Amino acid sequence: MADKPAIVLVHGFWGGAAHWANVIVELRKRGYGKLYAVENPLTSLTDDAERTRKMVKQVDGPVVLVGHSYGGAVITEAGDLPNVTALVYIAAFAPDAGESPGQISQENPPAAFENIAPDSDGYLWIKQDKFHESFAQDLTEDEAFVMAVTQKAPLASTFGDTVTSPAWRAKPCWYQVSTEDRMIHPDNERRMAQRMNPRKVVELDASHASLASRPAEVCDLIDLAARETAG
Repeated sequence: MADKPAIVLVHGFWGGAAHWANVIVELRKRGYGKLYAVENPLTSLTDDAERTRKMVKQVDGPVVLVGHSYGGAVITEAGDLPNVTALVYIAAFAPDAGESPGQISQENPPAAFENIAPDSDGYLWIKQDKFHESFAQDLTEDEAFVMAVTQKAPLASTFGDTVTSPAWRAKPCWYQVSTEDRMIHPDNERRMAQRMNPRKVVELDASHASLASRPAEVCDLIDLAARETAG
């Protein structure tokens, strides 16, 4: 529908744009015709924010910017563009100025922290045999196995990249907490959500992969953000 904003979806570590597959299908059913999913290089926060900005700038009209996991740090850094009307965080990092995802994680380590391992080239992976229990325990074994095999590893240095000027301080925002998250501690999610003073916080009994396991509820929050910021 012409009156609906564009939705730009930003993935996190250990996955690509296809992690949004179930959300994309659900949003289309709800009448959202302008849907975009960024494919970030996961080489640095600067690189990923710039890639996201380029996509947002290609959109004519208002944009609801949605980030999952590390994608929350990306939209925090890139969400200051004038046509971004709302920020939606899905089990995501929302760093303040000078904060990094790694710093936030070290302060309150998640349950699956030990299942992340570096390779000899400086990339961080979730151990394939631990992926299901770490990232997506509420998906089927087959679904999680595909995610494990196709995971996109970030450069380890990206964990330490800090946000400069957080967009959530200036833009309306919404946040979804995954209460069974083993990749970002749920209490970290609650703390980050609380300090950004969001319009709404939703808690789902879900894994880190809530975008795949609970797409209807995730889309409810995206749809709410779109409606509440409509022209």
